[in-house]
Amino acid sequence: MLYEFNNPVPVVTELGPGYVWYVRDGGTWENDIFCVVMEGDGRVRHFRSDQINISKNGTFDILNNN
Repeated sequence: MLYEFNNPVPVVTELGPGYVWYVRDGGTWENDIFCVVMEGDGRVRHFRSDQINISKNGTFDILNNN
């Protein structure tokens, strides 16, 4: 299953900050794959769920400034 976000989600990756564009469900035994547009150069990269952190979300009091 593919889910496209109405509002891109700001995230922090090993390659720098970016925005999640969509996520692909990996199924029961696999990782979900997040499509991230990198903030610095606009390149599109794919990450597993364990390779990204949500940058900020006021609803859940997430203020990750990494």
